[in-house]
Order: sequence, then C-alpha cells, then structure tokens
Amino acid sequence: MLTFTKAILCAVVLAKYSVAAPAVGSSASASSLASTAFASASSAVSSAFASASSAASASASSAASASASAAPSSASSALAHSGSTAPSSTSSAPPASETVPFASDDPNGPLWSEDSTSDPEAIRDTLGATIIGPQNIPIALQNPDLLAPPTTDEGSVQNAKWPFALSHNRLQTGGWARQQNVDVMPIAQSMAGVNMRLEPGAVRELHWHKTAEWSYVIKGSVQVTSINSDGQNYLGTASAGDLWYFPPGVPHSLQATDDDPDGTEFLLVFNDGAFSEDSTFLLTDWLAHVPKEVLAKNFKTNISAFDHIPSRQLYIFPAAPPADNAKAVSDPQGEVPSPFVYHLSQVKATQLDGGSVKVVDSTTFPVSQAIAVAEVTVEPGAMRELHWHPTQDEWTYYLEGDGRVTLFAAQSNARTFNYNAGDVGFVPASFGHYVENIGNTTLRYLEIFATDRYQDISLNQWLALTPPDLVKAHLDLDDDTIAHLSKTKYTVVGPS
Repeated sequence: MLTFTKAILCAVVLAKYSVAAPAVGSSASASSLASTAFASASSAVSSAFASASSAASASASSAASASASAAPSSASSALAHSGSTAPSSTSSAPPASETVPFASDDPNGPLWSEDSTSDPEAIRDTLGATIIGPQNIPIALQNPDLLAPPTTDEGSVQNAKWPFALSHNRLQTGGWARQQNVDVMPIAQSMAGVNMRLEPGAVRELHWHKTAEWSYVIKGSVQVTSINSDGQNYLGTASAGDLWYFPPGVPHSLQATDDDPDGTEFLLVFNDGAFSEDSTFLLTDWLAHVPKEVLAKNFKTNISAFDHIPSRQLYIFPAAPPADNAKAVSDPQGEVPSPFVYHLSQVKATQLDGGSVKVVDSTTFPVSQAIAVAEVTVEPGAMRELHWHPTQDEWTYYLEGDGRVTLFAAQSNARTFNYNAGDVGFVPASFGHYVENIGNTTLRYLEIFATDRYQDISLNQWLALTPPDLVKAHLDLDDDTIAHLSKTKYTVVGPS
C-alpha cells in the first residue's frame, strides 16, 4: 500500500510541475503542454495501480499455494514483465574472450636481416606500402622493426638505440674517444658511455670526474693507477673482459700495455646521462691555467721546473708501454683497502638454458658502489626472458651478435628495436622487456645499472608463484601451461 501511495504522490507532483513550467509559445502551446503533463500523470497513476495490483496478486498467490511450482511461475512472470535478467549469486566472472578480443596470432618476427639482398619495404602483411622515395638501405636493413614494426607495437616510446658509429669521434695522437649521452639519446637520463681506443703505451692522462667511472675492457689490457683521499695508492692491470671502477673525484690514469700488438679498446660508463668526456678534470689542463709562481710555491721548487709543461691539455698522448712487472709506488699510507680492478674474465659464468650470465655488483666488487653489471650470452634462437628491473634504468652495450628488444612502457605503449655489435640500448626502470637473439651467432651484451645491487623480476617466476586460479582468470591459460611455469628464474630461455 505504501508503494501505491508513493506512486500516486509522484504522479501528482509530476503533473503539477509540468503545468507550472514556463510557457514556450502561445497559450495553445501551454494548454497542449498541460494536457500532455496530465496524460503523463494519468499514465503514471495507471502504471502504479497496475504494479500494485500485480504485487498484491503475486503475494496472494504465493501465500495461497503450497506447490513448488508457484515460485518459478511468479519469477518467470516478473522477468517477462520487466524485460531484465535476474543476477545469479553463483555466476562467475566472464572469460577474457567476453571482455576483450583474443590477442592476434599474426606472425610478428623481423622481416629481413642485415644480410638480406632485397630492398626493405614498409609492408607487413596487408599493412603499409612500398617506398617510392629515397631511403638509406643499410640503415633500414639494420632496423627491420622500425621500418615494418610488429603489430604488437603501439603508441609511443622514445628512441632507445644509439650506435657508437654515429657518434662524433675525437682523434688524438695515440688513440681516439667517442661518446653517447643525453645529447644524442635523450631517454638515457641516468647513464652515459664512452668508447675509447689506445695504441700500445698510449696514455689517457691523469684525471678525475664528478661522477663514478666504470669500465669494461673489450680488447687488450690497460694498466690503471690511482690514489684515494687517504693518500693510499693503487696499480693494477685489467685485461679483456675485466672491469675497473673509480669513485667520484678519485684521480686515476689509464695506459695501454703492449700485451696486444693493437693496444686496447674499452667501454667507459658514467652514472649521469648528461656526462661529457670533454668536461673531465685533466692534470695538464689544470696546470696550464695556474700561474707558474703559484706552481713553484705549491711544490716548493724553482719556477724554471715548469718550463716544459704543456700549454693546453694532452687528453690522450703516446708513451712507452708500461713494464709487465710494474708495481705501485711505495706508499707510507699503504694501498687502497679495496682494489679498483675486478677480473671478471676469470669468473666462471653461470650456464643457463640457451646462454649464460655473470653478475657483478658491490657484493662481489666492493668498491663498485654506484654501478652493477650482468654480462649475458644468448645462443641463436634463445632469448633473455621477459623481465623488468624494479627501480634502476638499464644501459645496454652490445658486444657481438644481433638482438631484438621490445620495450613495454605501460598504457599500451610498446616499441621494438634491433641492435648490433657496437650499439647502445636503454631500458627505463620498470619497463617490461626481453632480448631475443635473431642472428646465427652468439649474442653477447652487457646490462649496466647505476646501483650497488643487481635486481630483476622474472615474468615467468612471478606467474608461477601467483595462485593458479588468479593467473587463469587473467590469461585463460590451461592447467598444463600453468603447471609448466617456472618457480625459479630462467634468465635466458633456450629455443623451444
């Protein structure tokens, strides 16, 4: 009865409001509006009577009948009247296929390689068209997934590739140096790199930086010297595959030995994307800008002692190769407590399904408090598994082979890049990615991080350690697939 009364009141109010509405035309229009409102009110009242009668009838029928068929009949009548579907308390969430379409099975591999003999075209399946203007074919061959990207790419991701071959080279007597920083790859805000070459005996002069300096020797060997703020000194040799590290502000020198007739080439990494090799604090540059009277006073000697100091920086210069048995100068303060060289070449790699890995951070190389590294190999057909690094950007250097990486940047943004030996890659923190070997030889590269501890999260391991029903609800995987998820990290996944 209360429902019926409320319906009557609402109908009356509706009619009253409609009649009271401002006129929009002639008095005839107003009269028509009032008539319409009255008719609406009458209809509402009639509906209310009908609803009340129906409810009363259903209630009486339910009370009078003791048969089990009465309730279903009443429910069917109500559904037919309302045109809606009654929710079930036992219904489950719809499968993914009822929410969004299934992911496509279209092939999305690279469409050509650097060795392809045909001209690359901007076509993938039915998408795209031929190139009828000029194109740089060698660059297009090296970047198939930029010219004809996989259909899984979407949105926008900043460029994450820089070949050192495109860097301006600084040529000196005895060697050269070229760099990558935010000027050429803006996405790499946290780290920068330098590729340097020294002929046998050549010296990268005594210097220091505001940032930490980390190095990987690519070929040959380098003798390094240094002292710390306590006056303790150090001399050591880093060979191919070895590392060195100098904390910010610690002075040092680099000199190629003659162990290799070609001298040496190495990679330098700095934990600042805006780093410039041209902003280094150099010994000769400093002394060339200090009055000689001040130099004489500082070193307690005659001013003539400085008659032959260079008038400008040397940077790299030739010299006789250091002796194989060279030792640090006798030091009353002793040697540094933690060596600045780490012999990674002598560390046995962890063998994996489809490759190997060596990890070095402050737990194994104590002085390296700002940079960690993983040296990874991936065999043909294998891949560095889908993963991400929780808080640290990855600066990548490709030593040999051909790699393919897709960066997932959230919000449906994904971009695929191709890498060759000598290229620099960059993966911002938390970006999901993989590294696939798409060549016929071993892919070897360095994952470098501006941190004291190496960390990564494996997608496979995450899913394996998540309740299976939750994984199935997301991905609609079958039980056999879920059972084969790995509770330990693969790191590198071999070909299937």
